Amino acid sequence: MKSLTHHLRHYLPLFGVLVAGLVGFTLFSADRNFQLALVIAMAGGYVSWGLIHHHIHRDLYLSVVVEYLVFALLGIVIAFSVIF
Repeated sequence: MKSLTHHLRHYLPLFGVLVAGLVGFTLFSADRNFQLALVIAMAGGYVSWGLIHHHIHRDLYLSVVVEYLVFALLGIVIAFSVIF
C-alpha cells in the first residue's frame, strides 16, 4: 500500500496539469490563441514535472531531459496541426 501512495503522490500533479489543460482546451475551443497557450503551458508543465520527478529519484540525466523535451515538442506540433 505504501508503494501505491508513493506513486500517486508523484503522478497526481502531472495528471492534474494534463486534465486541466485538456478541459481548458475543450472549453476555449473558439479561441485558438488561448488553446495554443494552453498547449505550451501543458508541455512546460510536463517537462517540469519530469525533471523534478527524476531529480527526486536521482536519475536525472541529459538523455532524460532530451526525451521529455522531444515528447513535449511532439505534443505541441501535433496540437498545432489539429488547431490549424
